[in-house]
Amino acid sequence: MLADSWDGKRLNSPNDIIERADGSLWFTDPSYGIDSDYEGHRADSEIGACHVYRLDPATGALQVIADDFERPNGLAFSADERQLYISDSRRKHIRVFGVTGASAVNSGEVFVTCDAGTFDGIRLDASGRIWAAAADGLHCFDPDGTLIGKLHVPEVVANFTFGGAKRNHLFICASSSLYSILVNFNGARYPR
Repeated sequence: MLADSWDGKRLNSPNDIIERADGSLWFTDPSYGIDSDYEGHRADSEIGACHVYRLDPATGALQVIADDFERPNGLAFSADERQLYISDSRRKHIRVFGVTGASAVNSGEVFVTCDAGTFDGIRLDASGRIWAAAADGLHCFDPDGTLIGKLHVPEVVANFTFGGAKRNHLFICASSSLYSILVNFNGARYPR
């Protein structure tokens, strides 16, 4: 167990997690796992809110990175790790934050809004395009927020990743199926 509480209070239901080059772990903590018995065990939130956290690899200290989300969900760094994208499922948008130093972000602004259900998982490709899971498949955005297109999937998509030796296999986790598509581009390579 790396972390189960913050400020002496039990976390809600940690969801998506990413690792930064410095080894720190950044994750979202929506309340989906405690909202009902459907996805977990119904319980009151001890924290009383849904935050985004950073876990320091050296000390194990947990730090709130963003505290103004309703339901933070998917998150992803840009390849240079200077920007952090986080989806808010309840507000149906993705925000982008500038990352300053090892553990600070600016206030974040709305990057894009969802026109098909809500956004869930997020990943970037090697060209810096932002991909987001949604009710009708995957949405692909230019770094300036322009919708480039959608990869339609016959089920609601929750998460996905770029895999394989060249990061050019797209693995999509949908409502009841796992899809694999060979694509002609690559997922982002992060510094390590």
